[in-house]
Amino acid sequence: MRLKISSGRIIDPANNIDQTGDLFIDEGLIVGIGKSPKGFKAEQEIDATAQIVCPGLIDLCARLREPGEEHKATIASETTAAIASGITSICCPPDTIPVIDTPAVVELIFQHASNSQQAKVFPLGALTHGLKGKTLAEMDALKNAGCIGVSNAYAPIVDTEVLRRALEYAATCEITVHLYCEDDYLRNNGVVHEGPVSTRLGLPAIPETAETVAVSRALLLVEQTGARVHFCRISTARSIELLAEAKVRGIDVTADVGIAHLHLTDMDISSFNTDCYVLPPLRSQRDKEGLRTGLANGTITAICSDHQPHESDAKSAPFSMTEPGASTIEMLLPLTLQLVRDKNLTLQQAIAALTSAPAKIAGLDTGKLSIGSRADICIFDPESSWIVETEALLSAGKNTPFASWEMTGKVTHTLVDGNIIFQP
Repeated sequence: MRLKISSGRIIDPANNIDQTGDLFIDEGLIVGIGKSPKGFKAEQEIDATAQIVCPGLIDLCARLREPGEEHKATIASETTAAIASGITSICCPPDTIPVIDTPAVVELIFQHASNSQQAKVFPLGALTHGLKGKTLAEMDALKNAGCIGVSNAYAPIVDTEVLRRALEYAATCEITVHLYCEDDYLRNNGVVHEGPVSTRLGLPAIPETAETVAVSRALLLVEQTGARVHFCRISTARSIELLAEAKVRGIDVTADVGIAHLHLTDMDISSFNTDCYVLPPLRSQRDKEGLRTGLANGTITAICSDHQPHESDAKSAPFSMTEPGASTIEMLLPLTLQLVRDKNLTLQQAIAALTSAPAKIAGLDTGKLSIGSRADICIFDPESSWIVETEALLSAGKNTPFASWEMTGKVTHTLVDGNIIFQP
């Protein structure tokens, strides 16, 4: 189908484009920007006046709960929520049931994603068998099956020698390791950030060093092995400093931050709000400001939803006995745009953190509006406001800490391979 998107503000950080004009699509590919290709006659037109046209968003971490936890959510439900939020590509961690440590599980996920015909799903394979941190997974086989990276999700690799061997093997396979850094002993079953709030509430705490010690260990091993490592869900200002120092020394690493950590702190837990129980824990105001600064100066390059849908029972017990994670996929775009209004980021930086940067980290040929690229596109109204009503969320998980917040920025169209998959 030939499609014309007219009069929108086209923003494509990958190609440094920020202009008002038309975009032309033919047979799923972008064939023109600004100027109509010779002989092009549109079969359908989208009027994008006063709207922003950008590459489809790429979410580096969203749990889809399938296979194994369909009582929480399914690939169909969560990719539907993603598409309505402008997200065309999702990376899912390997902590499904069964774990993504065989090509058969990878194939199952691809099949279910294909059946849903919504957002594209790109699985991360397991770094160790069963995520148990003991023996290495068959990374080469997982890569050949379609995994865009490997990860041990939240499961700790306590044995430093195992982590070293895993990084060496990943380097040999030329596959990116998505590493969540937390020292299991220092975490010590904590549930909130160690500080005045944890003391006042009497909740078991997770110190800053649970993250920073693990980041330091990983950076030294990256330096030794030459592995390509992406640091997932950084939560402390001190970790930003460690990553910045490593980059100055020439260590080529990337990092992302979960959207909740850019807007919430441990103070938001003060009424024992279990929807604010996430891992890594919400940190201090100083940490939140440090994360925003790290994003602005390029130490962190990507923002992800870190979406974790739960059924209501998972969040209805006493705080320490509930399951961590928040439903955030539908707020990823408006909360990122809020950083622009707060003058932490430019609009180009904000869109880059959701498109070109995660595409580069994941090794995907998306996140751009180049001529000849697949037409994965998000069109949104940057001034449209809406209230987060939990029951109106498309995600099966209603466990959001942003309930009743006013959001600004609403998706009007989402295209995947040139097909309009979402329009209200």
